[in-house]
Amino acid sequence: MAWMYILKCSDDSYYVGSTKNLDLRMTQHQSGKGSRYTSGRLPVELVYGEEYDRVSDAYYREKQVQNWGRSKREALIDGKPELLSALAKKKFYKNPPLVE
Repeated sequence: MAWMYILKCSDDSYYVGSTKNLDLRMTQHQSGKGSRYTSGRLPVELVYGEEYDRVSDAYYREKQVQNWGRSKREALIDGKPELLSALAKKKFYKNPPLVE
């Protein structure tokens, strides 16, 4: 089995990862040895996880979610999949505001 997971860091940011052993990976993150990103943002909290039969599927999902913005990740975490499509759309303006 494999997992795609999302951690909430102490600075309120999110970290997305994948692993074959979620318990071990959480221990690594909490000890500062999980990733360079989370080691400076301890403690971390597991806020979401998806289980997969194959590691490649979990890794693919990790890369997909890593490319999402914060609001889309939060919709996933909050169990609101109906919002994902709308949050994926870019907003284009006919007359964008001028930046001076």
